[in-house]
Order: sequence, then C-alpha cells, then structure tokens
Amino acid sequence: MAVDQLSSIPLTKEQAYALVDAVMERDDLALTASAHENEETGEWIFEAACDSPPDLESFVELARQTLGGTVQFSVAPLDPDVNWVAKSLEGLAPVIAGGFYVYGSHETGPVPHGLTPMKIDAAQAFGTGHHETTTGCLEAINILLKRKRPGVMLDVGTGTGVLAIALAKRTRTPVIASDIDPISVQTTIANAEQNGVGKQIIALEATGLNHPVISRNAPYDLIVANILAGPLMALAPAVGKVAQKGATIILSGILEHQARGVINAYMRQGMTLTQKLQRKDWTTLMLEMK
Repeated sequence: MAVDQLSSIPLTKEQAYALVDAVMERDDLALTASAHENEETGEWIFEAACDSPPDLESFVELARQTLGGTVQFSVAPLDPDVNWVAKSLEGLAPVIAGGFYVYGSHETGPVPHGLTPMKIDAAQAFGTGHHETTTGCLEAINILLKRKRPGVMLDVGTGTGVLAIALAKRTRTPVIASDIDPISVQTTIANAEQNGVGKQIIALEATGLNHPVISRNAPYDLIVANILAGPLMALAPAVGKVAQKGATIILSGILEHQARGVINAYMRQGMTLTQKLQRKDWTTLMLEMK
C-alpha cells in the first residue's frame, strides 16, 4: 500500500493540534494525524499519513474552517513498510495530569509513586494524554473524584479510551465508552485490557448518544466528552436528557473563544458552570445538572 505524508507550513502549537483534532474527527481524510515541534525554530508542523494521494482541497478547506485562514501543505511518499500510525507518536514523554501517569510501551522507567498509571500507545485514535484537552479532562476528573464518587458514567467520543480507563482505574466501576469510529472502539477495548480494566469498560460504536445501551443505562451521574465545540453544542439536548439531577458534565476540545457558546448551549439544558480549566488556548468545562 502506498502511503503519502502531508505536511503543513509552520504553525503555532495550538493551531497544529487543532488541525490534528479536526482531521481525526473525520474518517475520510487520513490514516493518522500528528503535530510536532521543530526543535531549531520552535515552530509546529502538522503531519498526516494517507493511504492514497491526499485530497488537498479538502485539507485546505478544513484548515480554513478550523483555523480561520488558509494553510499550505506539501506531499511526500513514505516507506510503506513502516507503521506510520505508531511512528508519528512514538517516543513521546510520559504525561502527568490529575494524579495520572500516561505513558507508552517505549517508556521503561518506573511509575512515580502515588500516581495512577495508564499505558496508552500511539494508535489510529485520538488520546495519548499529551494534548491540553486530555490533560484538562484528567485534571477535571481528579477534582470531581475528590468530592464524590459517580455511579453511572459515560465517555462520549472516547478515542483511545484514556478518560474511560482513568475513571475505571480510580473508581473500579463500569464506564460506557462510545465513539463514532470503529477503530477507536477496538483501540479502547485493547487499551482497557492492557490496563487491567477490560471488564469495567463497555465500548460501543455510536453516533453521539444514539445507542440502546446508552439509553438503557441512563440517567448518568457523570458524562465526559472531549471532542470539538461544534459537536458538543449539537449534543447538548441529548446530554440534558440522560443526565441525572446533580450529575457532573465534563466537556473539552474547546478553544477559549468557543467556550461561551458551549456554556450557553448547556445552560439551556438546565446546567450551570461550576469550574473552567484553562490550558493555553484550550478550555475544559465542568458543569452540574440542576
């Protein structure tokens, strides 16, 4: 199979990661997307691996919608014998957030004392713990679990399953983890097994909250969704219908200038903002169902 690499002109870190998130929300553009820093210049580059010549017009249009401006891309062939999905993220340093220690199989050092370890390898799904949206959610989960222990939990748009696994490891309680992407569902199942919580994670392929298992287990004490601002606002009515009174809603994948729109969408469903976590240009929201 021929694999092409698509690279961007230099971006800021926030722009590069926003473009990664936008591409990984779609299953028709690339096998994988990643961002890395040029150590000499400090500029950030977006890269994507495609199994056929990339649709440059679609990438340019998505960049325009995501970043508010056009981005130039270059294309180069890649060695078909290399696993570029894993290669794009291998060697990343462990992440510590909210008392969790997220690391890959390449990390051989000991887990620092007092932290909850999660082994999450690079895969064809978003969520290795390095993005500010994921660390924001892990910190929000830690804040919540210091106050109360939710009973029925749902992770929407689970990606690699990192947030569902974090909840399962801390609470030893089942977590429903859903994603529109079947690769994410399989990745979540594998990661849950690898982290010793396979029996606690119920992984489902679902569009939004449209799944009989999600409906059957409602109402929820905790709903987590780390996706993008637009889909989050569209999900607000469905989340409002399945959230228990007093439930906590943790939302991320939100740029700071998008936060007010997301907050308003959920306030219209009877929720109030309890805390806002800022990580550079990214915002994580904690809300409560009244």
